Amino acid sequence: MTDRRAEFPARWDQPSELHMLTSIVIPVYNSAGIIGPLVERLLTVLRGDMPQIVLVNDGSLDDSDAACRALSARYAGTVTYVRLAKNFGEHNAVMAGLHHARGDYAVIMDDDFQNPPEEVPRVITHACTHGYDIVYTHSPRKYHHWFRNFGSWLNNRVATFLLEKPPELYLSSFKCLSRFMVGHILAYRGPYPYIDGIALRCTRNIGTLEVQHQPRREGRSNYTLRKLLRLWLNMFVNFSVMPLRLSTFLGLAGSALGLLFGLEVVTERILRPDVPVGWASVLVAILLFGGIQLVMLGVIGEYLGRLFLTENQTPQFVIREVVEVAPPRGESFITNAAPAASGVPGSVHG
Repeated sequence: MTDRRAEFPARWDQPSELHMLTSIVIPVYNSAGIIGPLVERLLTVLRGDMPQIVLVNDGSLDDSDAACRALSARYAGTVTYVRLAKNFGEHNAVMAGLHHARGDYAVIMDDDFQNPPEEVPRVITHACTHGYDIVYTHSPRKYHHWFRNFGSWLNNRVATFLLEKPPELYLSSFKCLSRFMVGHILAYRGPYPYIDGIALRCTRNIGTLEVQHQPRREGRSNYTLRKLLRLWLNMFVNFSVMPLRLSTFLGLAGSALGLLFGLEVVTERILRPDVPVGWASVLVAILLFGGIQLVMLGVIGEYLGRLFLTENQTPQFVIREVVEVAPPRGESFITNAAPAASGVPGSVHG
């Protein structure tokens, strides 16, 4: 890894202290009961470091909107509240939050207390001390459901193959991005963002840090099989052409298998002319090659469909409003953002 400390000489005198504005981006979904204690704990841990906390309400169905508004009013100038028009998914919500993150470093974390707020200063200090573009966290034990852990394991294995990810690197949702990295991530305008895929195609100046993982405070994970599959497809299709290459190899393998079937039929006819050719082998061959063709057409169709939706200006996200309270006047500034193809919200001034 390249040490970039020379680029920020003023920040290395006391690496244990954070002398920069830090933005913490938290996508919020049905977390009315725990988002308040999480923000309070973060502000206690980061006292004196002037953090900015960006809460992105991703179409919650509970009272998360009221809870986030109350936090924005209570912690004026510190908490920025971004309300999306509907549920767009975690990575889209993070992109919306990053558009409003003003810090030299941006920490992305979940809203469920499974990543202890006490680990946030360690992650930032590690990124700052070594000049990393991005720092991923990993834990010796994770308190997710076994299905979520299996999905994470599969996602990392596929990312190693498709995105040329270092095998030892774990792509966690709790991570720290430098301002350099945030700028390059926000340059992506497609409707199907995958934060880790964008980061891996921009840099290899990546650090890792072991942190603690805790059981979820309340409720259960919002990741369903459908959401995991959608996230996996975003990585599989949007950030690699490997599926198209696999389709080519699959077609070649099918053609070779068909040739072997043909040779077997000819050999059978020559050696045993009295035995009729079975319809079962013909049916198997038809089903095999028909399935291969449908798979290849499906992969191509997925690429074309996503290209069409991108050209059709499908937004990454649509912001209904942004709430910030300016400390001097105590006034609330609310911006109604019109849907845009790029998903970039309007600016908010406080």
